[in-house]
Amino acid sequence: MTESWFEMTMKGLVRNFPPLELLSSQQIETLHRATLDVLENTGVVFDHERALNLLADHGCTVDFDKKLVKIPGYLVEQSLRYCPSSFSVKARDSKHDLRIGANTTYFITFCGLKTLDLDTWESRTATTQELNDAVRILDGLEHIHLHDYGPYFELEGISPAMVMPTAFAGQLRNSSKITYSGYKQDSELFAIEMAKVAGTEVLGSIMDAAPLMYQHEALEATFRFIEAGWPMKVNSSGVFGGTHPATLAGSLIAINATEMAAIVLIQAVKRGTGITVLHFSFPMDMRTGQLAFGGIESYLQQVAFNQMWRHYGVPTFNSTIISSSKLIDYQCGYEKAIGTIMAVLSGGNVVQGAGGVYGEVTYHPVMTVIDDDIYGMVGHFVRGMGITDHTMATELIHEIGPLPGSYLGTAHTRSEWRKESFIPRVADRLSYSDWMRQGKKTVLTNARERAAHILATHKVTPLSEYQDREIDRILESARRHYEAKGLI
Repeated sequence: MTESWFEMTMKGLVRNFPPLELLSSQQIETLHRATLDVLENTGVVFDHERALNLLADHGCTVDFDKKLVKIPGYLVEQSLRYCPSSFSVKARDSKHDLRIGANTTYFITFCGLKTLDLDTWESRTATTQELNDAVRILDGLEHIHLHDYGPYFELEGISPAMVMPTAFAGQLRNSSKITYSGYKQDSELFAIEMAKVAGTEVLGSIMDAAPLMYQHEALEATFRFIEAGWPMKVNSSGVFGGTHPATLAGSLIAINATEMAAIVLIQAVKRGTGITVLHFSFPMDMRTGQLAFGGIESYLQQVAFNQMWRHYGVPTFNSTIISSSKLIDYQCGYEKAIGTIMAVLSGGNVVQGAGGVYGEVTYHPVMTVIDDDIYGMVGHFVRGMGITDHTMATELIHEIGPLPGSYLGTAHTRSEWRKESFIPRVADRLSYSDWMRQGKKTVLTNARERAAHILATHKVTPLSEYQDREIDRILESARRHYEAKGLI
């Protein structure tokens, strides 16, 4: 890749101008005070005895019967100060190590229950081979830096209890980029063990049960992730008018209160733990009761969310960038592209969406190839303009002068055009006549061909034979674990 005055590498894209802001300083303070009021007077439910005891020891008011924790404002603000403004995550191949925070953005895949048939647009359960292929394609895309867990929640012929361990193993074997771990029925135990064998760090995660609650399983996993030494992704999901207030401001207060409560717990367990906070909230279409994925309301709130957490000095993770379309089509493209550019312009540090099609229902690796082009375009935009004597080219302008002068054959043009122009990998930029002659290919056709090319040519940094054997051993241990529980 050609580099010049800008930086855009596998270490992420860097925004070289101030971020988009929606809120005034007074509005930020108003929302902050309202959030503290919710934490002090309404509280958050923590369904975990160890968490309740720890929070009580750190100055919270705990109703052990209701499992309700009320958190004083000073403790919230203290805990926010303990969060590092950036933190590193180690990949199993050091060229993919990341530092999350500041004005850098990384892109991560989304996930789906099923895959799509690109000819009929019907969904179906993916095979393990399709999961492995999807991960290899992702590993070969230059603008996608991390893996979501999955990318599929179902796998053909695999017991539901074994899907997450199987998928995690597939990610480690087919990519050397960083992933993050979910949790389900103790699956994080096996993810932690496999990650240690592979020599990688992983983002742990905690997800709320909106409104204002953390369940036992999420909290138990949180303790395990922190004790493994991993940074944490703190998530509060919500539905405007369902599990959250219908207003964007009210929902934002609910999000922030829930995530601050988790931050208090995490910093009580281990002060200085790296944290990224996740935005994952959607409006409900009150006409149908369905979630409105790709809605501008989510993206508007996402901008405010990024601004507030930048004010707190905590890195952000934007996860609303999926579509309501069931196809990889114009609607899917514009909904995802608008959300992506708003997330990056407003300072999102990790932006999620690659490969996701309809909500969390469908994922396809061909979509990741198209998304990779979108990310490259957005990255080219946010790097800004280079204003130097060389780029201003005033001496050249004097030399070439008016018509019939031309810049086409100059050394300046030959050296600079690739640096100044983004060249998409799958978008169609042929002339109409060339497009007709070359088979009238669509962006979807081009993306399918590029995905096939990556599978045929991309080489993944392999695990050692020892690491591969150990992952098999851990998967067998997981199977015995779930058999003993009667889940297989």
